[in-house]
Amino acid sequence: MIQRTLQKRLENRIDYKKALLIFGLRQVGKTASAKAFAESLQQEYAYFKGDGTVTKSLWKIENIEALIQSFGHKKVVILDEAQMIEQVGLICKQLIDAELGIQFIITGSSSLTIADKTQEPLTGRKWEYFLYPISCAELMIYEGIPQLLQKLSQYLVYGMYPEVVTNRLDAKEILTNIASSYLYKDVLALVGLKRPQLLEKILKALALQVGSEVSINELANLVSADVKTVDNYIFLLEQVFVMFRLGTLSGNERNEISTKKKIYFYENGIRNAIIGNFAPIATIQDIGVLLGEFFDDRAKKAIGLSWISWTNIFLAK
Repeated sequence: MIQRTLQKRLENRIDYKKALLIFGLRQVGKTASAKAFAESLQQEYAYFKGDGTVTKSLWKIENIEALIQSFGHKKVVILDEAQMIEQVGLICKQLIDAELGIQFIITGSSSLTIADKTQEPLTGRKWEYFLYPISCAELMIYEGIPQLLQKLSQYLVYGMYPEVVTNRLDAKEILTNIASSYLYKDVLALVGLKRPQLLEKILKALALQVGSEVSINELANLVSADVKTVDNYIFLLEQVFVMFRLGTLSGNERNEISTKKKIYFYENGIRNAIIGNFAPIATIQDIGVLLGEFFDDRAKKAIGLSWISWTNIFLAK
């Protein structure tokens, strides 16, 4: 099992008066991380899956007493995919305020419900974390620097989802499955989108413009939709951690306040699956885009190396 650096951070935040919230893209390892952390506490834990029928019937604001009784003597409770639970913020607030001596661990692959409905109720009652795909720092520990450098070209194309890293032979099938099903699950379920085809068009158009300034007006014309709809769809994709927008850097602050933003995907493999391009990097025309996405997001956030440092390492190989 790949050791996630998040676990150490969680261990430093053990606080039975606050919930530990773990956000992240679907299939990125939130459940495994939550369970591994719970097991490290050497305590029995109760596990609830948010989209399960039994969990949904039990986790209701009117069932608080019955819910507490269901915990038994467990000192750790995991609520997985909590965004699927109605009024989850109020429920968790009451549980924490009851001072049960239980460490609550809450995961979510969407900020739509968790962020919006728990932000106020859980003010002062939570520690919040984001779990990314596997980082370079984690891979260095898992397989060593020589192996990491040897496989770097593969990681640029297939990304670093946990299942992809540990099952490289099936990487294409795994990513295609995620991109065609899990990617839309939260958006479709939480906001009831009626036009998934439009969502797919927007995703593909954005995937082809990664790292470039994107004009919402031009994008709307390209996919034959109005500007407001396109902007709302991009916002939803940000809320389920598929992508994020960055403003342009400029010496003139006024120029930075622009309608044009750069779009980046959290995961290279997902981006490539959306456009159906898993060609070797030697034949990929937008290799600069993949390098920018990979090094900027992973090297800087995970281990603090500059893009230039990582590029030098890659070229030295």
